[in-house]
Amino acid sequence: MASQESEGQTNPVFKDYLPGSSDLPEQDKPAEPAGPWKQASHTHNLPPGLEYLNQLDRIIIHQQVELLEAILGTETCSKYEIKNHLGQRVYFAVEENGCFNRNLCSPIRSFTIRIADNSGREVITVNRPLRCNSCWFPCFLQELEVQSPPGTVAGYVVQNWDPFLPKFTIQNESKEDVLKIIGPYATCGCFEDVDFEVKALNEMSTIGKISKYWSGFVNNVFTNTANFGIQVPVDLDVKIKAVMIGACFLIDLMFFENSLDGL
Repeated sequence: MASQESEGQTNPVFKDYLPGSSDLPEQDKPAEPAGPWKQASHTHNLPPGLEYLNQLDRIIIHQQVELLEAILGTETCSKYEIKNHLGQRVYFAVEENGCFNRNLCSPIRSFTIRIADNSGREVITVNRPLRCNSCWFPCFLQELEVQSPPGTVAGYVVQNWDPFLPKFTIQNESKEDVLKIIGPYATCGCFEDVDFEVKALNEMSTIGKISKYWSGFVNNVFTNTANFGIQVPVDLDVKIKAVMIGACFLIDLMFFENSLDGL
């Protein structure tokens, strides 16, 4: 488990990626809670560094282009920019794992992704253990833990067994089911976006989606870079928004890691 960073401390792993100003806009007042997935805490009780997520209903995740990976065909540690709908960077994420793990296990590799705010303070930690990626092993399917602040569990993403569709459950810190994510039968979108719908637990009503954006023939064929969008209600519990970011990373690795995926 990652140790909790003291407030204001800059993690060295992010020292080359800081954009400068860490000023955040004034926070909106959270909406009145009306469901298990809605914001239940006041702004001053939010995990440090997640205050900005409190006012967002759209999150863009952009994977950085890795030239060495494109040229040599080897897996390198992924880096992501996490932005608001205006394209302004909110967080920066860096994957940590071993070279052997990345290249041998690739889509099912274990990892720790550390997410820092604009001051370089680590605010979210995403841990993925090495688990199976096949519906033939329903007892050892994918699980992912999201911590915020690092060292404190915010929630989980759990893969559900289904012979046809990609299905996941979003859980809170107590492992109580909160939301479902259901993907399409075919995740290789032919020159179009691929949507994973975020649904209520009854799987009847859709409240948002995680989309893998079509980024062009050259990017999809010659690199593993990807662009994702997360659309959720603005009053979604901020911890669950952090878990949704973790779910986006998991979906990327499971379904879009290979260079020809997304065509």
